[in-house]
Amino acid sequence: MKLFLINVILAFAWMAVSGSFSLANMIFGFLLGGFALYLIREQVGSLGYFRRTAKLISLGWLFLYELVLSAWKVAKLVLSPKMDLKPGIFSYPLTVERDFEITLLANLITLTPGTLSVDVSEDRKTLYVHALDCSDVEQLRRDISQGFEHRIKEAFR
Repeated sequence: MKLFLINVILAFAWMAVSGSFSLANMIFGFLLGGFALYLIREQVGSLGYFRRTAKLISLGWLFLYELVLSAWKVAKLVLSPKMDLKPGIFSYPLTVERDFEITLLANLITLTPGTLSVDVSEDRKTLYVHALDCSDVEQLRRDISQGFEHRIKEAFR
């Protein structure tokens, strides 16, 4: 978190030096500051910062992929002449532990078409998810575990 703050300060310093306070210049300054930190990564101990950034980008790409894939599946289901759906609610055993990770997982599931996070148990060990098609609950659990939950643990631990 400290290196992110340094990167933001470097971005603002770039904007002050260049005399342009636009969003594009701030983003360029942030990238330039990130490159400068990358060059001196061994001296400031920023190896984890760049790994975490890569993991966060990977999580973002996974979300976009799942968003497009599930939107396609829902569109096919809705447009098919015979909707053979088995909607239902299933329990998902959580392996993420922190509130932030649970909230992020629940939001990613909810933002993906065809699924909705309903509730979290009081002991924070189970997430209840509504799915448009619960014909294969074990596959749904595997998809969440190997997809979003795995990437969240990689990015934030």
